[in-house]
Amino acid sequence: MIARPAARLLRVASQRFYSAPSPTGAAPGAPPLLLKLRSDLKDAMRAKDTNRLSVLRSILAEVTNLSKTNNPIKQDVQLLVLLRKRSSMAKIAADEFKTHQRPDLAEKEELQGMILEGYVGQVNVVGEAEIRSVAERVVGELRRSGGKLDVGVVVRSILGEGGELKEKPVDRGELARLVKEILRTKEQIT
Repeated sequence: MIARPAARLLRVASQRFYSAPSPTGAAPGAPPLLLKLRSDLKDAMRAKDTNRLSVLRSILAEVTNLSKTNNPIKQDVQLLVLLRKRSSMAKIAADEFKTHQRPDLAEKEELQGMILEGYVGQVNVVGEAEIRSVAERVVGELRRSGGKLDVGVVVRSILGEGGELKEKPVDRGELARLVKEILRTKEQIT
């Protein structure tokens, strides 16, 4: 028979210290918007706001699922992409419900889209004007140096090591769209 102190020691030693921290807990490096979503979830529970509650639960569930993959959400910009995607999905669903004469479901989807859009507006990202000026400058430099002009090359030079927007919150989709537009206009001019 094992004495009590020894049994307690065995129990403590058998704990799993290798387990990952809970993705729903307040991680020290969590994006500020994610922390806001979690606090708003609690507020929606208290207020019994079912629409907001279902939207926040689905977003946080998706964040939790993504935290178990190779590409977890670590920045507000990544969360912004997720919110925009879900918002556009809600708009498409609302349009589908309207075409099939289901105004009740269309109204629900529109409300969810508005809730998501409210959170999209809270993320501070680099503006389109600044992205455009940086992209035009980098395209000009690559053109003068004789480098390859490709969307991927330009985006990597902007966001990669030594890039002007390396550590700034930039929407990569917006950046790629602007670079494509700039490259098209530069090809038409030459």
